[in-house]
Amino acid sequence: MTAWREMTVEGWGRYPRSVARCARPERLAEVGQALADRDGSPVLAHGLGRSYGDAALLAGGRVVLTERLDRMLGFDASTGWLTAEAGVSLLDVIRTFAPRGFFPPVVPGTQLVTLGGALAADIHGKNHHVAGSFSDHVRRVHLLVADGRTVVCDREHEPELFHATVGGMGLTGVVLSMDLQLVAIESPWIELETVRVSNLDHFFEVSAGSEAWPYTVSWIDCAATGKAMGRGVFMRGRHAGPGAAPSGRLIERLKAVVEPLLDARPIEPDWLLNRATIRAFNETYFRMHGRGVQRSFVHYEPFFFPLDAVKNWNRLYGARGMMQYQPVVPPDPDHRAMRTILERISTSGFASFLAVIKEFGESHHSGLSFPRPGTTLALDFPNHGQPLLDLMDTLDDVVLDAGGRLYLGKDARVTRERFQRMYPEWRAWRAVRDHWDPDGVFASDLGRRLGLVQDGAAPTGPTRSAA
Repeated sequence: MTAWREMTVEGWGRYPRSVARCARPERLAEVGQALADRDGSPVLAHGLGRSYGDAALLAGGRVVLTERLDRMLGFDASTGWLTAEAGVSLLDVIRTFAPRGFFPPVVPGTQLVTLGGALAADIHGKNHHVAGSFSDHVRRVHLLVADGRTVVCDREHEPELFHATVGGMGLTGVVLSMDLQLVAIESPWIELETVRVSNLDHFFEVSAGSEAWPYTVSWIDCAATGKAMGRGVFMRGRHAGPGAAPSGRLIERLKAVVEPLLDARPIEPDWLLNRATIRAFNETYFRMHGRGVQRSFVHYEPFFFPLDAVKNWNRLYGARGMMQYQPVVPPDPDHRAMRTILERISTSGFASFLAVIKEFGESHHSGLSFPRPGTTLALDFPNHGQPLLDLMDTLDDVVLDAGGRLYLGKDARVTRERFQRMYPEWRAWRAVRDHWDPDGVFASDLGRRLGLVQDGAAPTGPTRSAA
């Protein structure tokens, strides 16, 4: 029998939280046993907890914690194909294979993500314009479905189930294992160029001139107004050759500003991040980067995962947690939607401590996968309750008017009506999901909130209140 234990579960935003009965299987066979022992309750897999909102929460349900399903099952060095269990993290993959000359094809801003979670969110990275999203490099997904069977799915085997699982936030079943194709690298170093951009127009100019670079992203100062609105630091990089020598201090620059804000003791500093401290951080970080193009070689960790070096950085936001807002809006020569979003944030009285902007490539998928051609902006806000929710509602309207959408892996509050307009394919997605799970075995607080699963018990997570 499965040993279920009541626990409080939260995501990286630490808001919302929910109570569920949890199990931590050690072997893949134990996951099937947990499904059989659910006693009629809905089930959801939960990895390393790096989704921000309620995507990996299931109030009153059964949560299968997958981080101990972390075995690598096979690797073909001639092709780069790795077979691994779903609880293997990107950190595990990188530490094992980077010394052997291989790297994950797509990584987000943290390496503390499981492979199962990466597929469920169809994560994207700095190289979307050349490599697409995570699912573009995956095959032979072993998925535990509602009737207890393990189904192999990809583009050739049960393709509808595969495409519903990609970005499906764990609502089609429990990912057990998969094949992931790694890419060859020659060194652990990244050839990096940074460009200080003076405003939003300058960002798009530099981005357009950086298409030959496989990795591009820009930090942005969301507190800047007027002619400086959209100013930031544009970073473009590529894997360096074997003769590269380290010269950059990217991580030291960021840590020099962030770490003084963190005390060594566990704290809940609700006062720490406010408009004044965020403005000071933004100004300091912007001025740290000189004018013109700065060239260096940096290790892959500070380039891809700078905040992983600051343990528990999410505690900067205090006991109430944080809320992230990440839209993508389609291409527009005048960038009207992105200007409006930045204007409303800069004049709202709120400020984002960590904000990045990037242009996606043409690759996109059906169902609930987030990336679309256009510009995406990721913002972290301290949880200010209803006033912040009201601001985000106004931003939703801008995104909808532009034909854009929000990233479900970051969301904790968008309304069902707005979601359904952002994801017009949701009905087709749900038809596939319901075909494989007609009795509503798999669910989440996000799925309940957005109407992606049978309503069942009402979600206890917040729908209109962030207090």
